[in-house]
Amino acid sequence: MQSLSMYQISVPVFVRGLGVLAAYLEKAEAYAKANNIDPAEMVNAKLAPDMLSLAGQIQRASDTSKNAIGRLSAIEAPRFEDNEATFSELQERVAKTIAFLDSVRLEDLQGSETRLVSLNFGKFKTTLRGDAYLLTFTLPNFFFHVTTVHDILRHKGLAVGKIDYLGHFDMEPA
Repeated sequence: MQSLSMYQISVPVFVRGLGVLAAYLEKAEAYAKANNIDPAEMVNAKLAPDMLSLAGQIQRASDTSKNAIGRLSAIEAPRFEDNEATFSELQERVAKTIAFLDSVRLEDLQGSETRLVSLNFGKFKTTLRGDAYLLTFTLPNFFFHVTTVHDILRHKGLAVGKIDYLGHFDMEPA
């Protein structure tokens, strides 16, 4: 039996989640058009005043995935301006993030489970081993943002459900 690698539990997971976000953006844009909703209203929608907008949630999902790879490897993650204001700009952001993740190889993350990762976000400061960073911080954070996009769209009336959230399954023989 072969054990899971840090690559397997990060890159394909992020790419899948970002693919879900791309599909959500397509559906949201079509929904806004069909219902004469200003697209900016959808892009700027929030669940609560103190939460990030739909655009902010997608930006953070992008940042979480690409920056995790940067922290776990010797690869410099691309920097984006966080200025996306339209569906097409958000789609481009998601596509650029997926393209970056697609460039990462299994070898790039070998040994990263023991690499120390220091985080410093305002009052939040911690240092974690790479495996703990990925499993207890990064993946929950990434899925928080994907889930919040789902919830914002539901709140705005878009009929998305669990199957949309789970994404497409390619059935491959075992």
